[in-house]
Amino acid sequence: MRFDTVIRNATVVTATDTYRADVGLSGDRVSAIAAQLPAENSGRVIDATGLLLIPGGIDVHTHLDMPFGGTTSSDDFETGTIAAAFGGTTTLIDFAIQYKGQSLRQAFDTWMTKAHDKAVTDYAFHCIITDLGSAQLEEMGQLIRDGVTSFKLFMAYPGVFMLDDATIFKAMGQAAEHNGLICMHAENGGAIDVIVQRALAEGKRAPKYHALTRPTTAEAEATSRAIALAEMAGAPVYIVHLSCNDALDKVREARDRGLPAYAETCPQYLYLSIENFDVPGFEGAKYVFTPPLREKWHQEKLWQGLAKDTLQVVSTDHCPFCFKEQKELGKDDFTKIPNGGPGIEHRLSLVYSGGVHGKHFSPNRFVQLVSTAPAKLFGLYPRKGTIAVGSDADLVLFDPNHEEVISAKTHHMRVDYSMFEGIKIKGAPKTVYSRGRAVIDSGKFVGRAGTGQFLRRQAYSGL
Repeated sequence: MRFDTVIRNATVVTATDTYRADVGLSGDRVSAIAAQLPAENSGRVIDATGLLLIPGGIDVHTHLDMPFGGTTSSDDFETGTIAAAFGGTTTLIDFAIQYKGQSLRQAFDTWMTKAHDKAVTDYAFHCIITDLGSAQLEEMGQLIRDGVTSFKLFMAYPGVFMLDDATIFKAMGQAAEHNGLICMHAENGGAIDVIVQRALAEGKRAPKYHALTRPTTAEAEATSRAIALAEMAGAPVYIVHLSCNDALDKVREARDRGLPAYAETCPQYLYLSIENFDVPGFEGAKYVFTPPLREKWHQEKLWQGLAKDTLQVVSTDHCPFCFKEQKELGKDDFTKIPNGGPGIEHRLSLVYSGGVHGKHFSPNRFVQLVSTAPAKLFGLYPRKGTIAVGSDADLVLFDPNHEEVISAKTHHMRVDYSMFEGIKIKGAPKTVYSRGRAVIDSGKFVGRAGTGQFLRRQAYSGL
């Protein structure tokens, strides 16, 4: 049998197994896995001695080319997928936003146009619902049949994204009927808005008040309410960007009762804290994203949640805005600071460093969190999320001992700062394949814009 590429002497790590093997790639698929594969007649032979071979990362929470707060996130689908690939992520699920009065199909078509000629790696979409009449309820079923099988709803941002409980409950019922999955931004937006207005009236306008006006209780209450609504609707629910132990407790209670409740966290909540706001002047604006940073002690609780499967996924919520010009829109009012932070490039390294080297969990659990669980929950498995014959050849040669200090000077995201500036990581991708094509080769970008494919996803079937 002839292979386009043979990866030799790899330590293959999946969510369940670790073993030495040769892996053969033909076209866009993994075509053979064996103790030894013949190298003769093969196009390219890669020696992976000393490296881990893992499935490509799947980031199920990104915001590329997204209008927000009078500006647009600074990475588009070209720069965003290139940065993701440098970090070992080969599939993104971004968000197509339905604005009030629009059909869901309009939202989907708009975001497909944004991605089509630019994405370097594969992509899919959740649909953000902000307006749910009977026509859009009907569309939910149609979109699920067309491979857009998840929807994001907001309990925060009154007047922009926030939906009332009745609308959320209707959407969950429709998702349950068609085997879709509801992703929930869980914060009590009404209560937060009152606290914010009070702070502004008292002249509290610095970036730190973004965090101080969004208490952990507001996240915990909304998480509990989202789970209760899902239970009544007979629907699964996926809590996005969980940031604190209070909300984690609500997910743990639900899972202990056997409910299909899932949650993700993000590297910023594992590495950063409210102390990051204690920087001179307006610098704290770099850390304005939602939910906000919490007290440092929550970090260890989240690591434990990842180890014990209270949390199933690590995503990034990558939503970059440049500090100069974009973040500075809120110079005199923290509520006008564009809300989001850049993280798409360093997810795998940060999770491996803190999780595996930090002795919280095994390399197999690492793969589960950054690739396999996302693939299973969002209808991409076994095409993505594992290394198996017939699966897409989305592969990462990962050096578990590579040491580096994260810096905006060397990252590939189109943003002028790093949230993780100065943090030392151990473990990084070296070579990255998307459907059998190298996109990163020994640390250099060798891909091409427009080669990423839209992924039609299967209906939700659990984890």
